[in-house]
Amino acid sequence: MDFSSKLLEQALDEMSQLPGIGKRTALRLVLHLLKQPTEQTDQLTKALQNLRKNIKLCRNCFNISDTELCEICSNTSRVSELVCVVEDIRDVMAIENTGQYRGHYHVLGGKISPMDGIGPSQLTIKPLVEKVKQGKIEEIIFALSSTLEGDTTNFYIFKQLEGTNIKTSTIARGISVGDELEYADEVTLGRSITNRVPFESSMKG
Repeated sequence: MDFSSKLLEQALDEMSQLPGIGKRTALRLVLHLLKQPTEQTDQLTKALQNLRKNIKLCRNCFNISDTELCEICSNTSRVSELVCVVEDIRDVMAIENTGQYRGHYHVLGGKISPMDGIGPSQLTIKPLVEKVKQGKIEEIIFALSSTLEGDTTNFYIFKQLEGTNIKTSTIARGISVGDELEYADEVTLGRSITNRVPFESSMKG
């Protein structure tokens, strides 16, 4: 594309770096912003800057939060002894949308993937194991996607917990192998959590 404005070209280049945004979509978005009142563009800019500067990770579960302790962990009506282990914040949102889960979460920040150079030390596995050893958790629900990396991560954590008396379970396989949790419909995902099975049983299957 040829542009008569370097400012437009620069904005387009930045916008097109977002996931799922190609050059044409980026151009449409940038031109849309140009047509809006200056105040609206300023509000968007301020919101993004505020997000980057002030967003935190919950000190307990590593979910995104405005404060040191996220709203889920600070909610006294939630079951703190029940912890659902997920890959990232999108999975927390997907499970919360089902309305079927009232425990806490633990966000790993990814999955073990040697091909991508991601090992256990780059995830929040150690804090999870420490919480278990402190006796703060009674059951862990593994809710990673049904991929090789997800299964590897589940098994690694399971082995790290050997010797503790914690109950471990995994979501029922109502979600197809290879699927990501965020794309599962709410009913299926909710049933998968409610009908979870012991982790040892899932390994035999």
